[in-house]
Amino acid sequence: MGRLSASPCTLHITWKELLLTASLLIFWNPPTTAQVTIEAQPTKVSEGKDVLLLVHNLPQNLTGYVWYKGQIMDLHQFITAYTIDTETIIFGPAYSGRERVYSNASLLIQNVTRKDTGSYTIQIIKRGDKIKRITGHFTLYPELPKPYITNNNFNPMENKNVVALTCEPKTQGYTYLWRVNGQSLPASPRLKQPGKNRILILANVTRNDTGPYECEIRDRVGSMCSDPVTLDVLYGPHIPRIFPPSTYYHSGKTLQLSCFADSNPPAEYCWTIDGKFLQSGQELSIPRITTEHSGLYGCSVRNSATGRVRSTFKRIKVFARPVLGRPPGLNLI
Repeated sequence: MGRLSASPCTLHITWKELLLTASLLIFWNPPTTAQVTIEAQPTKVSEGKDVLLLVHNLPQNLTGYVWYKGQIMDLHQFITAYTIDTETIIFGPAYSGRERVYSNASLLIQNVTRKDTGSYTIQIIKRGDKIKRITGHFTLYPELPKPYITNNNFNPMENKNVVALTCEPKTQGYTYLWRVNGQSLPASPRLKQPGKNRILILANVTRNDTGPYECEIRDRVGSMCSDPVTLDVLYGPHIPRIFPPSTYYHSGKTLQLSCFADSNPPAEYCWTIDGKFLQSGQELSIPRITTEHSGLYGCSVRNSATGRVRSTFKRIKVFARPVLGRPPGLNLI
């Protein structure tokens, strides 16, 4: 019988599905010129799917094959056997009804379950005065699940909150790694990673900690990375600044002022003159000003997330007509 292969398929895995990855360990007794190997097709299989343990480089003059569950040839773990001369299939105590042995020694396991995880041993029997046996151990390892990040606070306030990022799931035998903005976390006394790096603690978080975080889990077979989660650090507002710096204006001109304060989320702005509310917004525009528009202009900013309010003031003087003699340093518009 020719080479067998499992039907190709595209897997859409959910967190409830078990993924298995194949890994091979071969022991020899006695040595042969061509090494017998066992290959899984497909190499990754989800619970409920089929996997074929395909045997390569079989020696000549064989009488049959015997498959066992586990790493030893225990009668209680005997699954199935095939005799070449009579083309007979024999079922053993460990046969579940889902295994099928082929004439080329390969074993098909249908509808894979968690109980199928482990080692499989094939005993290859040759003709001759003495029975020669070659045993291969094929182990199915649980495939790494896709990790995800949980957080006690995705929107912390700067220099106030402590952030704890946790890489899930918690499983023995995993190594955990962290990245931010696609780069491995730099060494810093602020970064603490207890529990074999599964938990990342950012004490006194700052705006520099803003960015997408990823965690990666590794085992002896491979690695898997989480989707990024973004940490958005709230801060501000800082003391606002009013532009332009000019303080003297001609009547009839347009008074155009703008206000800016660094803040996350962006601050809310409002303007006052001599303590009286003028308008909301970052820009203030008053056309055709008169001397009555002289006064103390204030810009107040508020961050709705942090609850903080900051203000700054600028005294504006409006002249009724052009000044012939300009005081030293006077910036007249």
